[in-house]
Amino acid sequence: MRLVLLGPPGAGKGTQAGWIAADYSIPQLSTGDMLRQAVANGTDIGKQAKAVMDAGQLVSDSIINAIVAARVQEADCARGFILDGFPRTVAQAEALDDMLAGLDKPLDAVLEFKVDAKALVERISGRYACAKCGAGYHDVFKQPKVLGICDVCGSTEFVRRKDDNAETVRARLDAYETQTAPLLPFYRSRGLVHSVDGMGAMADVRAKIAEILASLTSSSKSN
Repeated sequence: MRLVLLGPPGAGKGTQAGWIAADYSIPQLSTGDMLRQAVANGTDIGKQAKAVMDAGQLVSDSIINAIVAARVQEADCARGFILDGFPRTVAQAEALDDMLAGLDKPLDAVLEFKVDAKALVERISGRYACAKCGAGYHDVFKQPKVLGICDVCGSTEFVRRKDDNAETVRARLDAYETQTAPLLPFYRSRGLVHSVDGMGAMADVRAKIAEILASLTSSSKSN
């Protein structure tokens, strides 16, 4: 099962990707992780990436594409993989298509996590966590049973991520709409997009994804 997950930050892609990875025994691949691994392993392309980063420059599409191409040919990707955060642009998507076609490993599906922007801002900007055990809470949706006391460990200290604020979330949503949302018509033209309600309960989203993937598996077996 070879998948791309698309949706703005906070849409729940990471959580769902973890479940898919476990259910199908395939790795979840992020650009950042692949880049760090290539640099740490000292591969030729990793050395190129390190030189660019050490110079304070952005890693080019050609380097990112080469790192992805190398990663999806590793043994743990034999059954498939999940790409989360890549591709980000149509140019990257076109390069990915060409590369996977050359490997005879075309994508099976693109999962689009649909969200309500206003509700998503509220969802993310209200998040906070226990400073001691990391248990997650929300100003509106999930407060501790006793206000100010962590349900899990009893700590009274809580923290918020600096980027979990309304202004930052809106900026990230705007960036997604400008840079990444154009991928949807690109993939729709190839009949790959399957949409899920990213604002639903996690269990409901998981069930919908499981239904989509089961239908794809059934379809591939019958062909």
